[in-house]
Amino acid sequence: MPKPRSTQVSLEDTPFYHCVSRTVRRAFLCGIDHYSGQSFEHRRGWVEQRLLLLAQVFAIDIAAYAVMSNHLHVVLRIDAETAQAWSSMEVINQWHQLFKGTLLTQKFAKEEPIEAYELDSLNSSIAEYRRRLMDISWFMRALNEPIARQANKEDDCTGRFWEGRFKSQALLGDAAVLACMAYVDLNPIRAKEATTPEKSGFTSIQRRINAAANGKQPERLLPFVGNEHKDMLKGLLFDAKDYVILVDDTGRMVRDDKRGAIRASTANILNRLNIPLDNWLNITNEFKHLFKGPVGSLEDLTLYCEHLDKKRVVNASSCRHWHS
Repeated sequence: MPKPRSTQVSLEDTPFYHCVSRTVRRAFLCGIDHYSGQSFEHRRGWVEQRLLLLAQVFAIDIAAYAVMSNHLHVVLRIDAETAQAWSSMEVINQWHQLFKGTLLTQKFAKEEPIEAYELDSLNSSIAEYRRRLMDISWFMRALNEPIARQANKEDDCTGRFWEGRFKSQALLGDAAVLACMAYVDLNPIRAKEATTPEKSGFTSIQRRINAAANGKQPERLLPFVGNEHKDMLKGLLFDAKDYVILVDDTGRMVRDDKRGAIRASTANILNRLNIPLDNWLNITNEFKHLFKGPVGSLEDLTLYCEHLDKKRVVNASSCRHWHS
């Protein structure tokens, strides 16, 4: 039986989670149906636009994403600090960008007088909205449901568009986050939908490369803050240029099977994370097969399972050889 998301999310251990949604009934999220010849490529834009919109509404950052023909990947970071810092009005305004709320929250947003007997109900709604705005289940719901309705309308059908529930896994530590991001960004290359990261349409890596060409980092994606800013709470603790090179080198090794074709910056990142090159290639190629649950060092996994009262350490056999 599927477990509640609350038993899989532990902000005490990590704010990073990898989520995957897949379509059903041989439905096409994007791509071309080889049976009918019909193209669904325009749906990639639906998903990307919705993702980037949600990044502005939720207290959840997008670290990586890839929109594939029948599924999508996204690496999310829950920003609980931002959600807790929002004022009551900010919470209501954020929520109302996606949902109608209640008559009382609409009244509050318009700065109309609130009666004393209404305060408990209003405060309860605000507390619930604040919780939802840093909840990956609500984020994925706000992403998937509108896409499903739009696709079903276009296909002139009803019923499920997505599989029952999206899958999620905790990413414990820098190595797990970086490996999962690279795995997500390299999806089109592994699927032979693209030959290079910059040609991988509707992915975070393409967006990062395009921004880097202008000396910038992309808006609405979690930024890289570099090694020297470890005191910063929000950001990826790597250099943006080094990450792009890492993904490019890994993509060339995956595509051309040239394992020696790595640059110094790539070797430096892997050395810093204490991950041998062969392990890195195996992880970024077989991530979904190797890790069915949380990902990280055996020590991180043990703590994560203890905090969530899990009776056994899941993924222990795969993660035991992470650095070996």
